[in-house]
Amino acid sequence: MSPVSTPLNTFPNEPGQLSATLLSDIASRKAHIGVIGLGYVGLPLAMTVARSGFSVTGFDVDPEKMVAIDAGRSYIEAVPDEILVAEVGAGRFSATNDFSKLAICDIIIICVPTPLTRHRDPDLSFIIKTCEAIAATLRPGQLIVLESTTYPGTTKEVVRPILERTGLVSGRDFFLGFSPEREDPGNRDFKTSSIPKVVAGEGREASELVTAFYGAVVEKVVPVSSTATAEAVKLTENIFRAVNIALVNELKVVYEAMGIDIWEVIDAAKTKPFGYMPFYPGPGLGGHCIPIDPFYLTWKSREYELPTRFIELAGEINSSMPRHVVSRLAEALDIRLGKALSRSKILVVGLAYKKNVPDIRESPSLKLIELIEERGGSASYHDPFVPEIPKTREYLDLKGRRSVPIDADNVGAFDAVLIATDHDAVDYANLAGWAPLVVDTRNVFARRSIEADNIVKA
Repeated sequence: MSPVSTPLNTFPNEPGQLSATLLSDIASRKAHIGVIGLGYVGLPLAMTVARSGFSVTGFDVDPEKMVAIDAGRSYIEAVPDEILVAEVGAGRFSATNDFSKLAICDIIIICVPTPLTRHRDPDLSFIIKTCEAIAATLRPGQLIVLESTTYPGTTKEVVRPILERTGLVSGRDFFLGFSPEREDPGNRDFKTSSIPKVVAGEGREASELVTAFYGAVVEKVVPVSSTATAEAVKLTENIFRAVNIALVNELKVVYEAMGIDIWEVIDAAKTKPFGYMPFYPGPGLGGHCIPIDPFYLTWKSREYELPTRFIELAGEINSSMPRHVVSRLAEALDIRLGKALSRSKILVVGLAYKKNVPDIRESPSLKLIELIEERGGSASYHDPFVPEIPKTREYLDLKGRRSVPIDADNVGAFDAVLIATDHDAVDYANLAGWAPLVVDTRNVFARRSIEADNIVKA
């Protein structure tokens, strides 16, 4: 489909004509796809769409991403360099920061961040700016799909009004949909194409279009009745995880006081073949979903004067875990070494929020470093996936710190090692032998049958 030059309110549009044309272009792979936001969600999606036979243009405001893509270098683990190079070389994928090129796209997918403000309110600034950029070139017949996680009603109440300021009308002139992303960095069992895709459109024609498009890209599509329902699906998935993680984090503290190992309890409980699903405690929540998404619903629920006590309590428990871990660290230093945390050097192992990935978004390791230093201690870190701490919104003072190599001399210079993320690439047996004290928040030593008197669980 090519851009329409007819004035916005006078173009010919028989009922169903625009959607029928786009449906045909989807089936024939003639539709040109735009993906806005080439991060952990957008780049894997763009590659999956391109490998399905569509031409894809990726959009991002970060010039470093453009440099990497031009050099054939992927910055996302889920996208190997060879796949990126192949799709660029085949002419199916290109990337740009020129948003005027949105005009050539028949389908535009929004994959931009949706963080929280300091007061845990939704920050939709990235969605709003993106929609304003789309509106600048919006033309009849385009399908716009939001994938960014948000509260129920965002597609209808925020995205639609911005796009309709152009004079074009959703469901008549352009089409609007929502499909929540379901990426899981580091999970090798699933890829974008094999994860079932929940989809919804605003109106019958939009629903048909969004179902047809994702049906051409992924193995299974799950249509739901409205964009608000699709938005709620994503929140429900992550609230479920946040609440259950909070439960085992609370149980950890209680059982700890009783001298009971929470990890042993969970391992035994999960042998029950029905009625139980294992979740595991940790030093806090990280990633782009679980620490953030639940609060999108708590914010929206205020509009209906309804409390969300379960969600808010889970947030309080999970947010308290870094302080609990640092308290356990201070206690272990005092009891085992007779040394105060304020006079101790601590090596935090694992900066990423989960094992075997370089993703540090919302990582509790950053909070652990901050808390250790607030109490007068000195904190360094080791992470084989994060050689240097990049700029973050919350921890600007940590920018530029570099990963400390692990060897006998380096580890021996620290008073304690704090395991925050259990990367497989770390030699834990040697670590236990070199460190005066190890505080393990991931049960990594017990899982590897490594026993030593200097290991304390937290």
